[in-house]
Amino acid sequence: MVNSVAEGKELCRIQYHFGEFGNYSLIVRRSNIQKISCNIVINQNPVNSYLPIFFAFLIYMGVFSIMTVGQFCVNIEPIRNWLYKKMNPRETDRLINSELGSPSRTDSISSELQAGVWSAASSLQRLRSLDTFRGMALIIMVFVNYGGGKYWFFRHQSWNGLTVADLVFPWFVFIMGASITLSLNSMLRRGCSKWHLLGKVAWRSLLLFLIGVVVVNPNYCLGPLSWDNLRIPGVLQRLGCTYLVVAVLELLFAKPVPEDSSLVGLYSALQDILPYWPQWLFMMALEAVWLCLTFLLNVPGCPKGYLGPGGIGDFGKYRNCTGGVAAYIDHLLLGEKHIYQHPSSNVIYQTTVAFDPEGILGTINSVVMAFLGLQAGKILLFYRGQHKQIMLRFCMWGVVTGAISAVLTRCTKDQGFIPVNKNLWSISYVTTLSSFAFILLLLIYYLVDVKRVWSGAPFFYPGMNSILIYTGHEIFESYFPFKWKMQDTQSHTEHLAQNLIATSLWVIISYVLYRKRIFWKI
Repeated sequence: MVNSVAEGKELCRIQYHFGEFGNYSLIVRRSNIQKISCNIVINQNPVNSYLPIFFAFLIYMGVFSIMTVGQFCVNIEPIRNWLYKKMNPRETDRLINSELGSPSRTDSISSELQAGVWSAASSLQRLRSLDTFRGMALIIMVFVNYGGGKYWFFRHQSWNGLTVADLVFPWFVFIMGASITLSLNSMLRRGCSKWHLLGKVAWRSLLLFLIGVVVVNPNYCLGPLSWDNLRIPGVLQRLGCTYLVVAVLELLFAKPVPEDSSLVGLYSALQDILPYWPQWLFMMALEAVWLCLTFLLNVPGCPKGYLGPGGIGDFGKYRNCTGGVAAYIDHLLLGEKHIYQHPSSNVIYQTTVAFDPEGILGTINSVVMAFLGLQAGKILLFYRGQHKQIMLRFCMWGVVTGAISAVLTRCTKDQGFIPVNKNLWSISYVTTLSSFAFILLLLIYYLVDVKRVWSGAPFFYPGMNSILIYTGHEIFESYFPFKWKMQDTQSHTEHLAQNLIATSLWVIISYVLYRKRIFWKI
């Protein structure tokens, strides 16, 4: 969109798609007193910035084809027998089943690292689709954090709207919720006391929070672990708080689900919802708190219910109101220096106020996101072995949450009642990403656990070691071979190559750890 303005009046408005590294001029001509024409003139042709992505796609498809051929060869009996003797995969499977989710042999709790178990027939099997989904979200997150090839759609949206970068963290929270109900159910079925499990939940939440504050903290560049500049919120901190609330809520009301939970009548259709009505009441009350604080709390110098970016947004009327109530609460409770100093809004909207996208108020909707994931886990528990029922309910939940988003946003980017906004973790953002998550989980579940036409590789491996991969990629982000000095810092080709190599290395590391039977559990 190009506007030409003179003396406070708009002369013309034209739509034009500008290519990268091109040079353009806007020519405004007045043919007579009333008629004005505007034209874009290309002084230097732009480059095709999408060619690096195309070539990277071809390379990865080539690798995939080689792996597919290799898998075909493995299915040949003489080759398969030789490999089984050399690699002994049964030991790896035994370790996973006994240490990472088998309800008959383990007493550890895990939400990100454990997907839980259920009986597909007479034996207990781990759901690979959950690890695959978790690994997919994690790998995209790593790629985005490393720079995403400097493409705009691999960067977080400046304010309202969505890019690829805005999808993955909520999906990680969603799958964490699904894992909570499966893992806790397996513990309760074996007779573990709720007080014992509560202690483990509290300890794990504390560890996640401390790792985020002490180890993975972007404010280290301002000083070595200086309290004056230490950022308190963060990704792992939000995961820890969300995990604590959702897991405790599940422990308060959950009962062990027997293997044969088949029922008839109306209760059968709602058996994953009706017994947990206190949880739903709590979540609705929690969401009411978010709505009341967001739209009713007075923020000094800002209009009530303001959801804008501040800065030069809204014609500069509310320059210091970035994030409205969400930022006000963080500044009031944490202090300006203890929150994120460089939000995505400061580039386009030229904001000068610190704003944290993982702040306190947004954690409420993060809990809601995990609770919807918890519902996905309950579907897998109550309808175990009933593939059609599971996929139908995933589809129904995807449609319902999508419909809620359509109402809240009025199917627009900025004109809805509550726009989709990752920085604020608005409720429409949660319902939209939940809708995507239910549909995506349906597809992965169908391909991996129902038809078994896909093993989940390569995403399955990082999904098995998610906390280790996330923490490792943050700590070693600036070290070779994950980063090196580039010849042309403006080149998509060099950035994309560096970011893809770094991300691929973490996939390889996760695969090696899987083969070595090394799994980091908190």
